[in-house]
Amino acid sequence: MALASSSYPVAGAQTHGEVDRLYAETRDLRLNGFLLFMVSDLVLFSSFIFAYLYLRNSGQGWPPPGINRLDVAFAAFNSVVLFGSGTTMHFALENWKHGHFMKYANWLIATIVLGVTFLGGQGYEYYTLMARLHHTWSGSGIFGASFFTLTGMHGLHVFAGVCFLTVLLMQSVMGKYTPQKYFGLTAGTLYWHFVDVIWVLLFSIFYLI
Repeated sequence: MALASSSYPVAGAQTHGEVDRLYAETRDLRLNGFLLFMVSDLVLFSSFIFAYLYLRNSGQGWPPPGINRLDVAFAAFNSVVLFGSGTTMHFALENWKHGHFMKYANWLIATIVLGVTFLGGQGYEYYTLMARLHHTWSGSGIFGASFFTLTGMHGLHVFAGVCFLTVLLMQSVMGKYTPQKYFGLTAGTLYWHFVDVIWVLLFSIFYLI
């Protein structure tokens, strides 16, 4: 997992000097734009979550007839995997800030591996629900439509995040970022923490409540 050097890779004539004026002027604008993107994503998730809770509380009881309780223990294990990836992502960014490239790369690779592991766990859970318990998106009422839509949307975000972090790792190796210019890494960290927060909500409403 470790890379050959602990120093930052440098591409071409790129230096590690002061942040240039253009970067300083646009960094905050890009951050605001990225935060607005995440707010819009939060609104999307919130609309589905509130619709699910409304329909659930307007029914005759929960869970609906023929729907078994979900495997909380397995989901909790998978949740620990995802939350652990949030921790490794935090350490990756901090090590980049402090000039420890090898540690940064290893923590980022660990984050990617944990993200893929979470997706594998979610795929196994889907297989169990659909092939063994015959719970499907269209055949399990409010529960099936809401569960597969929301967790599927979240899984898609995790997959996009894994791709995002992989690109960031390659860009880092190629010398795209410096200790002063690393907005992409900041955006990747914010996005990954956002994915964690959304899963806290989904885990609570589908597995605990």
